[in-house]
Amino acid sequence: METIAGEWIMKGCRRTDKDCLHSPEDLLALVQEIGFLPLFSNTIPGFSVEEHTPAADWWIDDPARDPWAWRQVLAPNRLVAYGKFFDQKAGFVSKEWFPAFANYRRDGYDYEGLYEDGKMTSRCKRILDILELNGEAEGLGLLSCEIRKRAALEKGFEGAMTDLQMKTFLIMSDFRQKRNKRGQPYGWYVAELMTPETKWGWDAVNSCDEKPEASWQRITAQIRKHFPKAADSDIRKILGIRK
Repeated sequence: METIAGEWIMKGCRRTDKDCLHSPEDLLALVQEIGFLPLFSNTIPGFSVEEHTPAADWWIDDPARDPWAWRQVLAPNRLVAYGKFFDQKAGFVSKEWFPAFANYRRDGYDYEGLYEDGKMTSRCKRILDILELNGEAEGLGLLSCEIRKRAALEKGFEGAMTDLQMKTFLIMSDFRQKRNKRGQPYGWYVAELMTPETKWGWDAVNSCDEKPEASWQRITAQIRKHFPKAADSDIRKILGIRK
């Protein structure tokens, strides 16, 4: 997606293109094939959901065709994680590849260690503490609005939530409506967030027995396998993490 004269222009494909995605199942298969995929286009051509779907299908409120709705369909799926994993923007990572992402992005730390070493803000730790994590980083799944309310954070809240997703400590695990005092759902669908350990268990997320740099090399090699013309600077920007 790019902005021209104040308008969003989608970089979609034709419906008849051989690699066009036509359903959430098609998207899931592509994420599993590549291992990870941003939602919107970026500086690596073809490396996005956007470029594999017709531009006219976005935001049409039809879950069968609308890629924007597919993220709601796939977020709870046990085979993938959805969140802001790519240069602070949204996308998918397969369950198979998530341990490599977590190993690289967390740089060998748990969140308490990061905080103690001054590599995590107090806002981020406050958010994770609200999820009532146990010793294996499993805890609650809460709507973003619930987290904001419990944390009593306004300034810096969105930035902290994004930082935690980029470091793989949080994922968007579902999209749900708020509920009124009578328990009835209402309004827009809001992202539910939890740790990947809550979704998959500690062993599944922390199964990568290698140095963080080795995980980065495997992630880079996987991108080059599917996108051989990708520049080093673009790979670092989209798949790296700001130290």
